[in-house]
Formats: sequence, structure tokens, C-alpha cells
Amino acid sequence: MAKFRTFAVCFTSAILLAGCNQAAQPDKTVQQFMAQDVQPTADIYWKSVQYINEEGGQRDIQPQTDAEWQAVQDAARQLAAYAELLKTPGYAEGRGSDWIQFADSLAEVSKQAEQAAAEKNPEKVFDVGGTVYSVCSACHMIYPTTSGPEAEEAAAGLAADE
Repeated sequence: MAKFRTFAVCFTSAILLAGCNQAAQPDKTVQQFMAQDVQPTADIYWKSVQYINEEGGQRDIQPQTDAEWQAVQDAARQLAAYAELLKTPGYAEGRGSDWIQFADSLAEVSKQAEQAAAEKNPEKVFDVGGTVYSVCSACHMIYPTTSGPEAEEAAAGLAADE
């Protein structure tokens, strides 16, 4: 009976560990993840506060209700979560140590973005949005988006969601 228990524990542990390894593999490529998840979430944040100069003057766009401010805050929080996912082996493996630094920077600035939205401070949301953009742009200088079938597939997935 003791041998059976030992076997059962080892067998169960092996299955659980195999499941963990499978769970670590993302179901999307980096390009798909960026196009379908990160970019649309960043757009929610970036588009929440805008200062638009038109012929008739300046038009300001900013959240007006608690629910709108909450959506901006949620987008920033989600960006921080996405940054953490980018650091997992499924996305980071095969990339340089700077990949982790970029992901850490995105996580840090996303927390600042969340705080700006929590404060309902449009100027701060706008300014931090610029920093989010700078972090993303710096990463894309080192890790450019790809072209070809994979990029087209990611874009198609994004278009299908719209």
C-alpha cells in the first residue's frame, strides 16, 4: 500500500508539473499579444485625455464620470499586469536582458498611470501617457514589430475584435 501511495504521489506530481509547463506557454505570440491586448489597452489610456486644436479653438477630451475615470485606471492596471506577463519565460525566453528592463519600466510607469487616473488628474494622465508611449517606443526600437504572416495574423485578430 505504501508503494502505491508513493507511486500515486509521484504520478500526480508529474502530471501537475507537466501542466505547469504547459500553462507557462502563452497562447499568443508576442506580436499577437501586443496587437490584441497591449495596444488596445494602451489606447484606452492614451485616448482618455486629449487636447485637440481645431479651427474653432481647442477641444479638451477627458473622463467626466467616475465610471470613465475607473476605465482609465483599469486600463493602467491592466498594462501593469501585461508587463508582468511579458517577463514570463514564454515571452522573455530568447530575448536579451533588456526585454525584462523594458517590461519592468512598463510596469513601473503603468503604476504611475494608475495613480494619475485614481487622482482624476487629466494633466497628469496626459503627461504619464507620454511616458508610457516613450517606454513602448524605446522597446520597439530594439524589438521592432515584425512584418509578414505573423504580423498580418495578429492584425487580423485585432480587426476581428473591432
